Amino acid sequence: MSHNTRTATDTGFSFQVSDTWGAYWVAMVRVLVGWWFFHSGFTKLLDSGLNFDAAGYLQGMSGTTLGPVATFLADYPDLIGAMVPIFETLIGLALIAGLLTRLASFGGVVFMSLFWVGNGRFGHGLVNSDFMGLLLFVTMIVFAAGRYYGLDAFVEKLSVVQNNPKLRYILG
Repeated sequence: MSHNTRTATDTGFSFQVSDTWGAYWVAMVRVLVGWWFFHSGFTKLLDSGLNFDAAGYLQGMSGTTLGPVATFLADYPDLIGAMVPIFETLIGLALIAGLLTRLASFGGVVFMSLFWVGNGRFGHGLVNSDFMGLLLFVTMIVFAAGRYYGLDAFVEKLSVVQNNPKLRYILG
């Protein structure tokens, strides 16, 4: 019995969606996750500007795996208060547009990892909404979701990207 051992990394760091419906699905997931993050960040900006109060979240992290991180971050409340809504908004916009999708998704992985591990109590088990969000961001990285009806498909055709193929790793 023969088996094809060729992997997705032989042709680049992504899996390819071979049919139109699959491409629609990946694009829809990208846009919906983008809207989720954009809405979360933009409403924080509307409600409190760059003064988002992350103190409740940081206090909730004490006694968890990320307790020392919360202690460190608590010393910089103004920085954290500005970074959270700005990065959520930018990640969301990038995903909606399908521009720098892998870079934005990596930022989403960082956010969702902090939320998931920072939750620490896992009252609903290890698989919760934070973990599901983490999986969505990883899925967008693996499938290079920006290449499906996103601006990354156009950016990858530019000569600067063609001459520097490693740039494709932050696109997609």
